[in-house]
Amino acid sequence: MTSIIKHRNFSKGALLLIVAITLQSCFVAQDYVRPELDSETEALYRTDNLPTDSVSMADVSWKNLFTDQYLQQYIEEGLQNNMDVRIALQQMLAAEAYAKQGKSGYLPTASIGANATHQELSENSQFGALFSGGIDTYDITANLAWEADIWGKIRSNKRATQAGYLQSVAEHQLIKTQLVSSIANTYYNLLALDAQLEVTKQTIATRESGVNTIKALKEAGQVTQVAVDQNIAQYNSARALQVDIETAIFKTENTLSILLGKSSQHFERSSLDIQKIDEGIKLGLPATLLSNRPDVMAAEYGLIESFELTNVANSSFYPSLTLSASGGLQSLELDKLFNANSLFATVIGGLTQPILNNRKLKTQKEVALANQEASLLNFKKTLLVAGNEVSDALYSYEAEMKKYEFRKNEVEALRTAEANSEELLKNGYANYLDLLTARQSALSAELNIIDSQLQQLVSIVDLYEALGGGWK
Repeated sequence: MTSIIKHRNFSKGALLLIVAITLQSCFVAQDYVRPELDSETEALYRTDNLPTDSVSMADVSWKNLFTDQYLQQYIEEGLQNNMDVRIALQQMLAAEAYAKQGKSGYLPTASIGANATHQELSENSQFGALFSGGIDTYDITANLAWEADIWGKIRSNKRATQAGYLQSVAEHQLIKTQLVSSIANTYYNLLALDAQLEVTKQTIATRESGVNTIKALKEAGQVTQVAVDQNIAQYNSARALQVDIETAIFKTENTLSILLGKSSQHFERSSLDIQKIDEGIKLGLPATLLSNRPDVMAAEYGLIESFELTNVANSSFYPSLTLSASGGLQSLELDKLFNANSLFATVIGGLTQPILNNRKLKTQKEVALANQEASLLNFKKTLLVAGNEVSDALYSYEAEMKKYEFRKNEVEALRTAEANSEELLKNGYANYLDLLTARQSALSAELNIIDSQLQQLVSIVDLYEALGGGWK
């Protein structure tokens, strides 16, 4: 009789299992489709020369873009040791663990346990009248439970965790892109400060010589003490400027140390004059930002995750089909626990439809829909910001190229004016104010042309980052 009951329970369980597998085709969950973005990408770049080629400088490895060996070394060290990169890597590993858990949603849950129970019965109870004293029970029980993914809830949750993992990967790539850009710009800034320091030192030497010259002219009666004092003041102004530049170099090296994950130290480097980026300025089509910019990719993965969580919320309104089974050994006597007659098994199939649950399901759906809409808006905003950054960097590069030519002409003219003023002053055809003005203007112009060289390099690096380069 017992074997017949067990056979019937097994047959019913098998039938429920077949029905559950068949019902899995009844998915309620929808598949994600990228939203229409034509209006966002048509005029994403603000330029008169809209790109027609899909090739982008973002596809170029930073190892090929930056040819300075010192810079290549520092970028390599930064990618290995930078704290933000390492933190993002740990966050990516955590998201990967959730993704693995999401993949396991289709699998059943199983547990096994051993129990020993002693129960003292009341003499006035139903069983106490039949049994005197206490009852000892021993069992070893295994439990198995499985939920059929009829409406696609498990599948959607799996996709949501996968999207969350891919979002963390994109965020890790974003930090790498930003790090490459920050290291390059900091390194170029150091080279520019070195060049400005060299110009300032040369100016100090020239002005020191000028002080001696103006003192000789005063002794000859050609100028007054005011001229001597003004030259001394100008000389000390240059010395103070040297201190400012050296301070800036010290702080910039400390900034580079943080980027490389090192303690503060001096860094070997080349010079600004030999810096050259040979790669052409290629923007690529605006749509390439969807696959090149890590922040744009991360925003879309965030949209996918919220979309799938909306699927989960929708699926929660429908009944869930669960199949559970338990079996093992149970006996009132420990020495008979492993007897064949101690075997037992139970199979239960259930269909549960939520009815009243304090509005939790409806709230879950409303929140999921709001989060999905917010994620969509964030995706579009991120894309617009990306296009704006490309436009800004491109315009800055073109402006700096034009400005550099003007700065170069300005330096040549002012250096000529300085030399002529000094010669005229020695021969009594000019006053010392003309010379002081020419000297100060020439120094400012030389510092400005160095800054213009720096800004050209920085604008290319910014454009490279804006297009999504640096992480590949």
